Amino acid sequence: MRVLVIGGGGREHAIVWKLAGSPGVSKIYCAPGNAGIGEIAQCVNIDPGDIDALLSFAVREKIGLTVVGPELPLVLGIADKFNEKGLKVFGPCRKGAMLEGSKRCAKEFMGKYQIPTAGYAVYDNAVDAIKGLGRFTFPIVIKADGLAAGKGVIICKDTSDAKKAIEDILINKEFGDAGNEIIMEEYLEGREASLMCLVNNNGIIPLESAMDYKKASDGDTGPNTGGMGSVSPNEVLDKKLMGEIRTGILDRIFAGLHQERICYNGILYVGLMITLKGAKVLEFNVRFGDPETQAVIPRLKSDLLNIFLKTIDNTVSQEDLKWSDKLCMCTALTSGGYPAAYEKGKAIRGLDLLDKDILLFHAGTKKIDKIVTNGGRVLTIGALADNFSEGREKVYKNIDKIYFDNMAYRKDIGADF
Repeated sequence: MRVLVIGGGGREHAIVWKLAGSPGVSKIYCAPGNAGIGEIAQCVNIDPGDIDALLSFAVREKIGLTVVGPELPLVLGIADKFNEKGLKVFGPCRKGAMLEGSKRCAKEFMGKYQIPTAGYAVYDNAVDAIKGLGRFTFPIVIKADGLAAGKGVIICKDTSDAKKAIEDILINKEFGDAGNEIIMEEYLEGREASLMCLVNNNGIIPLESAMDYKKASDGDTGPNTGGMGSVSPNEVLDKKLMGEIRTGILDRIFAGLHQERICYNGILYVGLMITLKGAKVLEFNVRFGDPETQAVIPRLKSDLLNIFLKTIDNTVSQEDLKWSDKLCMCTALTSGGYPAAYEKGKAIRGLDLLDKDILLFHAGTKKIDKIVTNGGRVLTIGALADNFSEGREKVYKNIDKIYFDNMAYRKDIGADF
């Protein structure tokens, strides 16, 4: 089968890498891909947001399966258009994708189906939003309603912080039209967890758990990013808690999707905060997480192509998912300045020196005559191990072999386990 993977980050590299090992895959295309993906798949210069061009390519090249990596094409309705042409696509319809495309939509869905989450209010102008601060106890969380590449979430410790966040989003349009509305919500204390689930008409099946490290700097400090590293499994999610999450969250999500008649054949990422009062949902993503995918997919022993096809055909079951007992952790190497302004085009050295058992997933890279940086998150370095101490030693020993100008990374990924 000829497969098209849409996207060009570390998540897509992990998906392509796993699909490349499937006997049912004859050729993989990736749009637009990156330097690492280009070593195992044919990269195609099509923007992930250009739905018509992607559709034309899929029809012309007789693509048997399209896997959508990033959220934008899903929110734009790529699954609907591909399905209309009879093409198999792994990803939810546009209506389902709005669970990520609009945080307001997600909050209203959670409220309607009694899915535990933080209390919130929605505002579309700064005057009312500033007045509304009195409804909350600090710290509070202020979010841009729309897609902001994982960066539209601001934790505000006092009124001054909150006013600045409100003005930056609603008046200064720091996140463009994604900030036409803001969600103001209570701050939840606890441990974060990421749970990616296969969803189709017959049910919702969780993959192995993970944890994402969102903050830019060690000690969970600095601004929010798209993710500086991840680990799997997340040991906070023990068997008892997973049972509670199944009945109190996942079953209610599935009931809501069914009630709303939402066509959903893909991944639903459930971002959780484990509080003293139990698990609460922080956010939904309608695709694989990044960098959680880079920690979860290497632990999957099953054929990924088979899982994708069975999800689309509504036949996948928990028994189809076989997992390694080893844990996996990965650390993102970023361009200096990320998540704010950063430079591109820096030569990357040392990739040929990595140990053979190291997981190397490219994200923001490009190959000219050599491999250079081409994004904020540049590479993800990961390892499978028997424990987190061993995993950390492997990962950081190999990071020391890599160099590009102004390379930055967190040094504490996995240290809290």
